[in-house]
Amino acid sequence: MANTYVGSIDQGTTGTRFMVFDHSGQVVANAYERHEQIYPEPGWVEHDPVEIWENTKSVVTAGLERGSLEATQLEAIGITNQRETTVVWDAESGKPVHNALVWQDRRTTDRVEELQDAGKVEEIREKTGLECDAYFSATKTEWILDNAEPLKLQSSRTQGLRDRARNDELLMGTVDSWLIYNLTGAHVTDVSNASRTMLYNIHDLEWDDDLLAEFDVPEEMLPEVRPSSDETLYGHTDPDGFLGAEIPVAAALGDQQAALFGQTCFDEGDAKNTYGTGSFYLMNTGNQAVESDHGLLTTIGFQLSGEPVQYALEGSIFVTGAAIEWLEDVDLINNAAQTAELARSAESTDGVYLVPAFTGLGAPHWDGRARGTIVGMTRGTRKKHIVRATLESIAYQTRDIAEAMEADSGVETTSLRVDGGAVKNDFLCQLQSDIIQTDIARPQVDETTALGSAYAAGLAVGYWDDIGELRSNWQIDREFHAEMEREEADRMYDRWDDAVERSLDWAQEE
Repeated sequence: MANTYVGSIDQGTTGTRFMVFDHSGQVVANAYERHEQIYPEPGWVEHDPVEIWENTKSVVTAGLERGSLEATQLEAIGITNQRETTVVWDAESGKPVHNALVWQDRRTTDRVEELQDAGKVEEIREKTGLECDAYFSATKTEWILDNAEPLKLQSSRTQGLRDRARNDELLMGTVDSWLIYNLTGAHVTDVSNASRTMLYNIHDLEWDDDLLAEFDVPEEMLPEVRPSSDETLYGHTDPDGFLGAEIPVAAALGDQQAALFGQTCFDEGDAKNTYGTGSFYLMNTGNQAVESDHGLLTTIGFQLSGEPVQYALEGSIFVTGAAIEWLEDVDLINNAAQTAELARSAESTDGVYLVPAFTGLGAPHWDGRARGTIVGMTRGTRKKHIVRATLESIAYQTRDIAEAMEADSGVETTSLRVDGGAVKNDFLCQLQSDIIQTDIARPQVDETTALGSAYAAGLAVGYWDDIGELRSNWQIDREFHAEMEREEADRMYDRWDDAVERSLDWAQEE
């Protein structure tokens, strides 16, 4: 194994990364490429699936070149992906019928409100563990089938997309399925991604007939659901394809579940928070699907071959890292690294609070009509105050989730494992520890999303023997301990609640 490795394709919201890991879990190759964010209308967010696939091939090729590696040195490839983002494509040509609808997309909010008014929310939650929200794939798939241009048949007649789907001519999937299809020709997904569609019963572990009927999604177009780490494999890359080698594709995990796995949160009560475009706080609840009374999601964490699924509680925050990108978009900063310097230059926000509800609010509020809000500004408000308020909003939203998590699980969080691009910011990590009054543990390898899918793929093919080996790989880079008095943290957090109230239910139809 000294000369062999495991690769991970990490297809995220803003770009695609390929990483190669050795047996000790260390990075030996890395390549990244961004893709276009498409905003056809306010609240709508799309990606071009073809661009994502082309970028995937590009970063895999570049990563191997940079690491001076041959594709044949890869024992396996794992996939991890932005979740809920939905693609529908033609089975024969492989051509998408429409751009992918991104998890942030809010165009189906009206449909969600119809379901809420019809009293369907509790049934959906009982079956799927999810809130009824435009976030998930069900209403996105329904919208594409209703609104995408019908494909022309050879006879020049047009046929509705649903009819084509029932005739096995169209396929639907989340981004993992799209990539696996292009890599191997197989139409599969894993349990963690299936659990995010709002079409999958997480207790019976099957596509739910009632939900498929509700959204008029033909079952024929859905992928086969497999374990996250699959000894029977999802398939092999085409030896005549861009890699020029037949490599096992052995694992798939939604990005947040992959980070849970990469942080070695294998036991009940283990928790992690990933700071990316949004933030996602997950706690492993073992083989029990714990229902939430506080606005959290019950979801599938992962499943190893031949073992029961492991469930998780999740708090989904839609905008955290994206708020930093917004600061760049409006020219308050030149790059993300500036945020720490500017925030430190202000002793406080001088009473300014920013609620980054640019695409609504996720857990625990679940308000698709909330919108971004800045409150408390005076003539003395400066750029540094708004930047600091943006970083504080990330910490406050995480505390929202931490408190809901403790209330639902009965487990007090004493240490939180963190990962994602934003945790390179020491100021943010210290602020997070202060606001939630909990130790923060940052690992040496902070790209734990990619690492998690590599671990799952390596386990499937025997590159690692068991999860005990993976635990021994996990090493702390730095720990942060609360320095702020609890009374001060509580006072600041109380005003956050007031700011959130002012953001709710803002986006009304004209």
